[in-house]
Amino acid sequence: MGLSEEQKEFQKVAFNFAAREMAPHMAEWDQKELFPVDTMRKAAQLGFGGVYVQTDVGGAGLSRLDTSVIFEALATGCTSTTAYMSIHNMCVWIIDRFGSEEQRHRLCPPLCAMEKFASYCLTEPGSGSDAASLMTSAVRQHDHYILNGSKAFISGGGEADIYVVMCRTGGPGPRGISCVVVEKGTPGLSFGKKEKKVGWNSQPTRAVIFEDCAVPVANRIGDEGQGFLIAMKGLNGGRINVASCSLGAAHASIVLARDYLKVRKQFGEPLANSQYLQFQLAEMAARLVASRLMIRTAATALQEEREDAIVLCSMAKLFATDECFAICNQALQMHGGYGYLKDYAVQQYVRDSRVHQILEGSNEVMRMLISRSLLQE
Repeated sequence: MGLSEEQKEFQKVAFNFAAREMAPHMAEWDQKELFPVDTMRKAAQLGFGGVYVQTDVGGAGLSRLDTSVIFEALATGCTSTTAYMSIHNMCVWIIDRFGSEEQRHRLCPPLCAMEKFASYCLTEPGSGSDAASLMTSAVRQHDHYILNGSKAFISGGGEADIYVVMCRTGGPGPRGISCVVVEKGTPGLSFGKKEKKVGWNSQPTRAVIFEDCAVPVANRIGDEGQGFLIAMKGLNGGRINVASCSLGAAHASIVLARDYLKVRKQFGEPLANSQYLQFQLAEMAARLVASRLMIRTAATALQEEREDAIVLCSMAKLFATDECFAICNQALQMHGGYGYLKDYAVQQYVRDSRVHQILEGSNEVMRMLISRSLLQE
């Protein structure tokens, strides 16, 4: 609803790719914990490796709304893989938006083609929601920064080629944080064990560790002290992206529940004949559309750089990830005992969408940002 013909075409291409290249392999990627590099590179050929990155460095140059439409559609095929692609896109956008011309033209083209993969490194063992208290240090020595510290819960950790790292080059607080790119293979860069997770199993998650890791000053993105601003601007879009992935999971779960209700018989008739279940399905569909409209409103505000964009992104992320997880969970419930079996895809949408309420700023932090905005009026 409300999409241009061009946007409907993007959506169709993404839905078709999800159905043909992702959905048939979703369970295998989850159960075997496979990182589907080849599939993501196929997606990149369609422009999905740098959706909202400028065209002169290999991006598709699309809007935030276009991006939301695409990620929702892709997430119906595999929410976990699409969520990683959304993080990768955020990293490429950071380099495109804040990097020098040399950095943009050196780093972005292979990332947009997904010849190389990127990871976003903000969270630390001791600083999650309180990101401004991060401790990873970057001490300048001549033309290098010497990094020491560690990052936690890094999607793509160990597999990615480019790490967009927020580190402390100055004093305490947000103004002491800078952003640097660390390339895989840099001496002093290492990784923790692969984490065992409830969901998001098609993407590896590891700690990223820096021990006297020398990074050229030329790899700094933006100015010294600009890192926290860069991180937050990246996350504004990241919140829209991950919420869009929740839309895709909920969308797919409603379809699965609808189809199951039509074929499953109890008490001599299909479950679809139960008015109670009909009403539940109707509420699920209404909550999905409400979530989608909130996300698309926030995406448009972010694209237009409106003053209310940050709070709208926070509201959309809070509302949509909560509602969409509830939709997935209700779809599982409608499947009864079968929904709890890994033979049925609905349980994977539940597991993969649950973490969306935690990352890119937990939903408790979203509530805090929204309330602060209201109280400052």
